Amino acid sequence: MKTSALWLGVILVCVTQVRAQASRVPETDNQSWNDIQLTIPLDKRTEFVIQGTLRLVDNMTDPGDERWGFRFNRTIEKHVTLQGLYFHREAKPPRGKAEYEDRLTFGANLRFPIQKFIFTSRNWFERRWRQPQVDAWRYRNRLQLEHPFKIGKTRFMWQISDEPFYDWSLHVWPRNRMSAGISHTFNKHLTLDLNYTRQNDSHTRPGDLNIIWSVWRVRL
Repeated sequence: MKTSALWLGVILVCVTQVRAQASRVPETDNQSWNDIQLTIPLDKRTEFVIQGTLRLVDNMTDPGDERWGFRFNRTIEKHVTLQGLYFHREAKPPRGKAEYEDRLTFGANLRFPIQKFIFTSRNWFERRWRQPQVDAWRYRNRLQLEHPFKIGKTRFMWQISDEPFYDWSLHVWPRNRMSAGISHTFNKHLTLDLNYTRQNDSHTRPGDLNIIWSVWRVRL
């Protein structure tokens, strides 16, 4: 009887540990991010942009992150564009709890040619109203380098970028996002960006992501 009870206890402990591991949000994930942007010029300096996003999480099997929003771009000088953005997010991490967020973003995009390269510095300040997480301010700066190239007669643009994030609720730089990819303009109304992105985050789960990212840009 004592031996049977001991084995039963061992089995129950193992089952409990397996269930706990199965329900735990993973630290890493492979995801597919899919954006579509519709740009409507309002005048020579101002654009209105509508954006929708669907992110496939849990090894690209679950549409677990949906976003929609809009943005205003206002060019004030040849190389400087001011930006204001709102979007709403509803998400559920793999084996995690549902998350909701409304976000306001303000910032500027600085874009300069350097010989045949184009250098961009995008600086954004974000106010995030979140559930169940606490509300927070965040700063992010994406540094990007672009260069045109051809395959046959078809023109492309390769892009590499790095974007660190600072979170005032944590008082740390918890996230970094590195990307490399290509962009192709089909005509004056349609452009496609394809990127591989690696994200590392010390406070979010899953925080370490491998991402295939596509952005369709439609311009009226």
